[in-house]
Amino acid sequence: MPSPLSVDLRERVVSAVAAVASCHQAAARFGVSVSSASRWSDRFRQEGQLAPKPSGGDHASHRIEAQADLILTIYEARPAIFLRELRDALTERGLQTSTSSLSRFFARRGITRKKGRSTPPSRRART
Repeated sequence: MPSPLSVDLRERVVSAVAAVASCHQAAARFGVSVSSASRWSDRFRQEGQLAPKPSGGDHASHRIEAQADLILTIYEARPAIFLRELRDALTERGLQTSTSSLSRFFARRGITRKKGRSTPPSRRART
């Protein structure tokens, strides 16, 4: 993803639009797209902000985090449960999620879901 354009350029475009220039004229003058000039001007009028909005990051974890108690309760009842089984159990309770989001949920809490060894390691030979 390209980096956002500077706040200085945004200020110049918005001030040109405010000084009776159209968005098309300001965009041509400063070498930006018409849609950018229009969005920046609208945002400045409505919010008074010119700084770029944050980009990237996680936008959906708040939905699964809101159900943390339910997820952890199901997991504690059956610690050997597979992620797809946990996903299906959550779907039955009305929470749509994916196995990858559940994996990230457990990773955020430092819960490893590796299965333990069925036999103790041998001292004499590899098992």
